[in-house]
Amino acid sequence: MNSFNRRDFLKGSSALATLASFGLLGMNFKDREGPLQVALIGAGWYGKSDLFRLIQVADVEVVGLCDPDKNMLKAAGDMVATRQKSGKVPALYENYKDLLAKEKPEYVLIGSPDHWHALQAIDSLKAGAHVYLQKPISVDVIEGEAIVAATRKYNKKVQVGTQRKSTPHLIDAKKQIIDSGKLGKISHVEICCYFHMRANGNPPVELVPDFFNYDLWTGPAPLREYDGLPHRRWWRTFMEYGNGITGDMCVHMLDTVRWMLTLGWPTQITSSGGIYVQKDGKSNISDTQSAIFEYPELNVVWQHRTWGNPDDPDYPWAFKIFGDKGMLAGSTMRADYTPMDKNEKPIHFECLFEREQYPEDLTEPDIELNAAPATRLHMQNWMKAIENDTLPIADIEEGHISTASCILANISMDLGGRALKYDPKTMTVIGDKEATGKLRRPYRKGYTHPEPKSV
Repeated sequence: MNSFNRRDFLKGSSALATLASFGLLGMNFKDREGPLQVALIGAGWYGKSDLFRLIQVADVEVVGLCDPDKNMLKAAGDMVATRQKSGKVPALYENYKDLLAKEKPEYVLIGSPDHWHALQAIDSLKAGAHVYLQKPISVDVIEGEAIVAATRKYNKKVQVGTQRKSTPHLIDAKKQIIDSGKLGKISHVEICCYFHMRANGNPPVELVPDFFNYDLWTGPAPLREYDGLPHRRWWRTFMEYGNGITGDMCVHMLDTVRWMLTLGWPTQITSSGGIYVQKDGKSNISDTQSAIFEYPELNVVWQHRTWGNPDDPDYPWAFKIFGDKGMLAGSTMRADYTPMDKNEKPIHFECLFEREQYPEDLTEPDIELNAAPATRLHMQNWMKAIENDTLPIADIEEGHISTASCILANISMDLGGRALKYDPKTMTVIGDKEATGKLRRPYRKGYTHPEPKSV
């Protein structure tokens, strides 16, 4: 595998000393000859971004790309050819099943819209591939249970794209503040997103262009009337394909807090919200929502608004962990420890950028520069887990807990704010048949919902 420039990288943050102690650096598949055979399903913005981060830290050959948009697919193929060592354009596929059958990739990255995650992940595992699966892992709870079951059955490693666990400044903050006990007794956490990211509008219904297989793109989801290319932001504004802002953004921050505080399943989840302000347009995801994820003597409280001002301009998408001795705030860009003791100094943690080590980042369209170091480390951790037969830091089960908890929050909101207690052993909501019935979404005709017992 390509060597990782530790010396230069360590200059950026003391977090890397922690990473080295975790064994996340310096991977080397000693007995392997030739590059790793990799494929990408979903060749849009973040799928390509994940793939390019992997190319930067591993010796790979991208053997196939898949997307139902021929224009996007061709552009992605041309970009990959300029980034991978061989200079080859990968084989291009409209249907991911053809890619899996013909190319037989060892590693599959999945960057498709949420409603396709479960089927594509399970089929990739069945085909013998390790999987890097973007969050949220599923659009319903039982899908997630099925992916976990398939991962264990086929003995593969699935790394979920909750890369805050691999974010250098947050790793450093966890070690210095949480693990050292500086916060004292922790009994309250606030997580939030105040980005104005809810796409809304009333585009007209139109004919599907020849280059786009809209029926295949829709897959198991309901088939909406076509009103323009759904890429990037438009599909996320509909519950047919995902779980709104809570499913998209809360999953990151909830997962981060769970990692920092070693939390498992919430004991109870409640949520309320709806479309309170942005009532014009077709969007059917909430513009305002609160949720409480309860743990023993600890509540994790989520809030999102897609309108108005953020509560704290420095932390518009963030977590704040409160203890009786201080508070730790964190985001993708920074972290700050504020002690209760006025004689103790605050501690600031700054985001790491790697512009000098990876100058190609600076010319990549739409790259999230602040997230690139975290994604690179996340990819390395995935490779290391495969090499050593250990669980990756964002193992599928952890990704499932974070994803399902957000889905359950939406179910609670739909049921008028009812408190839900999910039992992962029985895969039911305790004492609530109506809520249990919402753990599976109906699939469109021609598609079969995956079940944990039959993957």
